[in-house]
Amino acid sequence: MLFNFLKPPKSVISGVEIKPSWCVGWGRLGSLTEDVIWQDEQFAVISAPAHLAISPTKRFVVVGDVWLSNRGELLRKLGIEINDHCTNQQLVAQLWEKYGSQCLTLLVGMFGLVIWDCEQQILWLGRDRIGSQTLYYTTTGLTRWIAPKLITLNPFHSNDLDLVALRDYLCCAFVPGERTLWQNVREMRPGTLMQMPTERIYHYWQLQEQITDSNQPLEWYSTKLRSLLEQVVQEYLPQNEPIGIFLSGGLDSSSITALAAKLHTAPVHTYSIYFGTETANELEFSNLVAQHCQTQHHILEITFRDMWERLPETMAYLDDPIGDPLTVPNLLLGRMARENVQITLNGEGGDPCFGGPKNQPMLINSLYGSVNKQDSLQAYLFSFQKCALDLSQLLKPKIWQSLKNEPSIFSADLNSNANYLNRLMALNIKFKGADQILTKVNNLTQAADLQGFSPLFDQRIVELSMQIPPEYKLSGVEEKAVLKKAVSDILPDTIIHRPKSGMMVPVQLGFKKYWQREARTLLLNRNSAISPYINRDILSNWLDFKGDVWGRYGVKLWLLVSLEIWLQVNKSVFKK
Repeated sequence: MLFNFLKPPKSVISGVEIKPSWCVGWGRLGSLTEDVIWQDEQFAVISAPAHLAISPTKRFVVVGDVWLSNRGELLRKLGIEINDHCTNQQLVAQLWEKYGSQCLTLLVGMFGLVIWDCEQQILWLGRDRIGSQTLYYTTTGLTRWIAPKLITLNPFHSNDLDLVALRDYLCCAFVPGERTLWQNVREMRPGTLMQMPTERIYHYWQLQEQITDSNQPLEWYSTKLRSLLEQVVQEYLPQNEPIGIFLSGGLDSSSITALAAKLHTAPVHTYSIYFGTETANELEFSNLVAQHCQTQHHILEITFRDMWERLPETMAYLDDPIGDPLTVPNLLLGRMARENVQITLNGEGGDPCFGGPKNQPMLINSLYGSVNKQDSLQAYLFSFQKCALDLSQLLKPKIWQSLKNEPSIFSADLNSNANYLNRLMALNIKFKGADQILTKVNNLTQAADLQGFSPLFDQRIVELSMQIPPEYKLSGVEEKAVLKKAVSDILPDTIIHRPKSGMMVPVQLGFKKYWQREARTLLLNRNSAISPYINRDILSNWLDFKGDVWGRYGVKLWLLVSLEIWLQVNKSVFKK
């Protein structure tokens, strides 16, 4: 039963409407509600008229979220007029009928797809190469459920947590890989295709190092990168409509701003944030870029009260929890942007693709690991600067004993034969990109009624980044040399040569001065959602900032508060 799927009980979050996404049921369906818009004996599509298409012979049913940058090329390939009112789902249905699963290699863009073969009674699930769209599925029961939003599947799984996913969240502030925080729900991986009922998984695309022109100079690669960047950004710009850009003032977002200003004929709006007079900010740099590019610049002040009060709502919009303090600012900035634009761009992807400074500690460890006795996996987990070193004390003894020998999702890539820097970058693209950055962008821009694009995470940019020799990405203290060279003529020297600082959200100050009492009530409650797993004593010490030599307790507390609120929200919304 669907339990009145489209009319869930009121959320525990006052005034927030969490809408379920489309959903697909496969297997033993029984009787369903009137919300079903297409059904046969083993397959049903629920609440997705705009996401549904049927192939011309009616053999294939296609459901999904699809955005294609090469739509025109694909229409021509099928002999369809460019101005034809063919939806992207209908386009995929025709391509699948002609080419089968091989058609996924033709798609350039973002998609999460479910394809039902009515003739052979086979179900296919597919996800785009980089992971811009998400797709989740239940793994147990006579009926399997599939949806692009994890919260939509809440009526169809238990509340049992996946403890490996919990461990990984505490280490990374997101859940990497196919696991989700729910024990019997999995996420399709980028570039993969799964067939049901065999549950065989095929990789139609894999991220890998492909350096073919290692003798070419930096200028050659920067010219190639610039040309591709202009093509990609141009494709994301809406014709004759304003565009919005989230601008921090760093190299990555500034590059996208400069390219958009150069290429777009309609107004360009830029949006920056700061956290009030008590904290440092980067407005000097974002203002400089906005003035240089002649954008319509908007600045949003986010208060400590905003950060705390908007966190439950923000967690409700995410799939798995994300403990990045930028989640709330992303949502609030999106709502500000929605007053002017419908599409936004951002600079996400520059660090993992072009050698940001966060890779430097790992490179140092590769040289001196034999001295500090830290293997590559330990070093990689430590580089997140979250709770990796605290697990044995943070987790309750039985939980830790059950987990300490469980293998890591990161080991295979860390031990591959690729250049060491490219191994690190591939890890960050595959996991931090797909499982934190892109899902955060996708969910929170949608929550603000926006469409968000990350040009530096476009599959073509990612592929090119893996063809560029590592010394042109990160060499010593010089990071992103190839990207800097590619945009040096359209940005001020101050931006090109400024040190990387990152957007620092002042959560340390927040917990010390503003949120301590509320956080204590939330985390130390014996009935809290995390109480079966987490030791209260260490939380109490962190809340009192005892022994916080490196000033990292605030980040750890934010990660745990985000987890607690996410669990509370998800255990009360859309449950049976």
